[in-house]
Formats: sequence, C-alpha cells, structure tokens
Amino acid sequence: MAKVYKFGGASVKDANGVRNVERIVRLAIDSLAVAGSRNDGLMVVVSAMGKTTNALERVVEALAAGQEDKALAQWVDIIDYHVSVMKELGLQPGTDIRLQGEIPYDPTRSYDENYDQVVSLGEIMSTQIVAVYLLKKGLPVEWWNMPKLLCTDDTWREAKIDNNTSCAAIRAGWDRPSRPLIVVTQGFIGGTADGRRTTLGREGSDYTAALLGNYLDAESVTIWKDVPGILNADPRIEPDTVLIPSLRYQDAVELSYSGAQIIHPKTIRPLENKHIPLYVKPFGDPQAEGSCISADGIGPVDVPVYIWRKNQILITMRAKDFAFVLEESLSEIFDIIHHHRLKVSLIQSSAVTISVCVDNTRFVPAAIEALQVHFNVTYNDRLSLLTIRGTTPEILARAKNGRTIMLSQTTRRTARLVVKEND
Repeated sequence: MAKVYKFGGASVKDANGVRNVERIVRLAIDSLAVAGSRNDGLMVVVSAMGKTTNALERVVEALAAGQEDKALAQWVDIIDYHVSVMKELGLQPGTDIRLQGEIPYDPTRSYDENYDQVVSLGEIMSTQIVAVYLLKKGLPVEWWNMPKLLCTDDTWREAKIDNNTSCAAIRAGWDRPSRPLIVVTQGFIGGTADGRRTTLGREGSDYTAALLGNYLDAESVTIWKDVPGILNADPRIEPDTVLIPSLRYQDAVELSYSGAQIIHPKTIRPLENKHIPLYVKPFGDPQAEGSCISADGIGPVDVPVYIWRKNQILITMRAKDFAFVLEESLSEIFDIIHHHRLKVSLIQSSAVTISVCVDNTRFVPAAIEALQVHFNVTYNDRLSLLTIRGTTPEILARAKNGRTIMLSQTTRRTARLVVKEND
C-alpha cells in the first residue's frame, strides 16, 4: 500500500535537512520494496524551505505598496538562499534546476491572486531541489506539479478543492505502470482549471498530505516535525511538556480547532473517512515512536493540554436599539464574519451583546466597518487565547495568575482565557 510522508519547512531549511529527508525516505522504501505490490509507493509532500513563505509574503506586500526596489532585493535574497542550499548539495543551478527568474506579479490582478502566484513558488522550488537531490543519490523519483493535479476554485488564499477531479488526476498518475517508487510533490498549493496557482491557507501542507492519503487509500500518513510528537503544550512556552502517544480523531480535531499548531484543522477529516492513521514523528529521530492519531486511539487525553492561539482580537457588538442581539441579529453578524473570512476562535453572548475572538488578519478592519453599520462595536487587539483541556481549579488559578484576563469561559474540563499578550 502507499504511504504519504509530509516534511515541513523546518525539515528542509538547509542542506543537512534535505540529506535527512533522503535518510528517512530510504528507510521507508526498504519496507516498500519488500512488499513489492504495484500500488506500493511513497508520496513525499514538501513545504517551502525554512521561512521562505514569510519572505515571499514580504515580496508581495512590497510590490503592492509600490516598493519595487525593496521587493526585488528580497526576491534576490530568496533565490540566493535556494542557490546556496543547492550548491551545498552538489546541485548545479541552471543545469540541474532552473529557478524562477522573474517575480510573477501583475498589478492588474487582485492582491490575493498575486499572493497565490508568488507565494506558491516556495513549494515549487523546495520540491524541485528535494526531487533532484534524491534522484542524484540514485533513488527512483518523479516530481509532480501539484497545481496541475489538485484542482481548485479561485478563492485566492483559501482555495476550495474539487475532490472528484483531483482524485481522478492523482490516481491516474499513481496507477501508471511506469510510475517510480517515490513521488515528490508540493503541499499547500493547487491550481484552477485555467492554470493559475492557488493556495489552501497557511499550514495547508498537512491538509494536502491528508487528501493524498485519502485519494490513494494509503496505509498511513506521517508528518515529520521538529518535536518528538504531539505534546501537551508548546515547548517554547511551557517548560515541562509530556508526549501524547495516542489520540482519537475526535480529540485531535478539538485540539487543532483550539489552535494546536502540530496539525492543520482540516487534516483529520479526509483520514477519518477512510480510517487512515496519522503519525507525527520527529525528523531528527526517525526511529522514535512519535504520536499516532487513529480511530483506535487511546482517549480522552489524560494530561492537561495547553494550547496558545496568538494574535487574536476580541470584538464586542451591542445592538444600537437595545434589542436582544442573540435572538434577532446572530445570523446577520455571522454573515458578515463569513463574508470577510474571519476565523472565529471563541463566542460569548449576553442579552444585549455578542463577543467573538477572531484571528487578527488584514480582513478585520473591513469586517468591523461592516458591523458598525448595525451595531455599536468595541474591540481589543494584541490578545492571545489560551485553551486548557483537562483543567482543574488549581491549574486555572495558576494560568490566571499575573495575567490580564479579558474574557473567561469554563466548562466541565475545558477553560478558555482571552489574555493580553506579553502579560
């Protein structure tokens, strides 16, 4: 059966990372070669290298602001970074790989469409480097251009996938008798029917891996990370973390929705539909057990889980005529929120107010302006949302100590605190 491996940007941030990918891939194909079925194979999904996505975003922002010299300088830095990795791997720029020459920016297009055309190049470049390196090392590899296979609409920056068309295209390529054992392709990106690249939303590479696992009826999907597996807290924030070796799909969905960064919120559904296990393993120690998410996972999680969701804004709406907001205006509020593509993290209501905590994106100002037509609106920014699953009064008291709490919700076992950042 097929296996899907996904490597994030930290896994391929430099030449040593790419060499480590080769080591992990070799371990995988040894077992596939023994099995020997025609449908065996390894689908390798790779993100943009290091912080390339952030760097490409800055290129788009500079061009949108008319700062062409700044954009060009940033673009040159990005190309130089990839060239340096190639040279360290023994690859020849312009011979083994021809990188994108010009920035694919068109001022007549919308900001979001330009974003997708430019930012998607991070995945294109990283997968070309990984594929050519593996091929040079004697592995049977084929590079796939995912925008030609994963069919989406033109909802720029959050494209919707046509699963039937995409599955047919992926299966046609996979089922070819001449297909080599290893395929290297991109996460995070797809393409429209007329050939324009799209992106699936930040951290969408995990989602791509899950979709490919679903389309190929894969034995498993493995996400390789720079952590031992799924932990009960971010080790950069909480000093004492605990590995969670096994989770049910349901627990993983709840954790990801709350803001856990270890997996993308949309990743679980394609896998649950076909009971495909998802492994999260450390790329620095490929023999480690890591964590497994499956239908048979042990649950519920029996240790407190701390999840931070950064860069939040708390918006409170009050009816101008003191009407009962919840009964009369809920659908109107959420129509506006949906239209402006806000990501709601928390909701709280009273008789005359509704408060929502949302990701503080560039869409927020227009949404607030639309809400102000019908409501009195106040908001607080520079906030974080802390979700504690498995809370106790003692844990909650420690979490609140020394912090400015803007909003608090507590149920039987879960506490959610909206707190001022840097407290």
